Amino acid sequence: MSGHSKWHSIRHKKAAVDSKRSKIFTRLIKEIMVSARIGGGNVDSNSRLRAAIQTAKNANMPQDNIKRAVMKGTGELPGVNYEPITYEGFGPGGTAVLLECLTDNRNRTVAEIRHIFSKYGGNLGETGSVNWIFQRKGYFCVRKELISEEKVLEIALEAGAEDMQMDSDSYEVFTSFDKFEKVRHALEIASVKSTVSSLTMIPSSEVKLEGKTAVRMLALMESLEEHDDVQNAYANFDIEETEMQAFANVE
Repeated sequence: MSGHSKWHSIRHKKAAVDSKRSKIFTRLIKEIMVSARIGGGNVDSNSRLRAAIQTAKNANMPQDNIKRAVMKGTGELPGVNYEPITYEGFGPGGTAVLLECLTDNRNRTVAEIRHIFSKYGGNLGETGSVNWIFQRKGYFCVRKELISEEKVLEIALEAGAEDMQMDSDSYEVFTSFDKFEKVRHALEIASVKSTVSSLTMIPSSEVKLEGKTAVRMLALMESLEEHDDVQNAYANFDIEETEMQAFANVE
């Protein structure tokens, strides 16, 4: 399992008990709005919107909030027009970092992102500098207490999943981009609830980090993820899970 997917899982567990739920909701609302604006408000024909709404439900967002976000995206209610933009850069130790953002002010966002990279010993790169390292994949995280390893493996592989990994309390299922919806549906039909169900970017190669360099990398990731315009932050670091848990202070 890639270093970033472990970090993603740890951060998700922390967010479940974090005081920053309002910031998480803001991020999810932006994604719902943009998904509805680009592909329409019908979840049956808009897979991106369907995934965004499911992620919002997993975060316990009220249904009224979701409905209003969809209506703002389709223009039925007034709302800010957010623009999707991708940034690429390098973190401590030469790690590759890929950011997916939604912004209403490109100049402000790029200046703030550049400052964050610089603060932690990284730098913002040119378009195309690192995106070739990453590939779009489907990602599901299922708590072990909900289902046996054999059963979740059977469901996932039968639906076309590529791989399954485990950490101390979760199963992590990876799919190709085109099999994401099929695996999501199979888990749903089997009444298996995913704590994370999303499309993500998985690196083809990783950079091993430890000690102070690892701490700076994790601080960079946390700072980027907390920026209001950053929807997703991906990187190709490989850091021991114990170091990441200690940094994130997961209970």
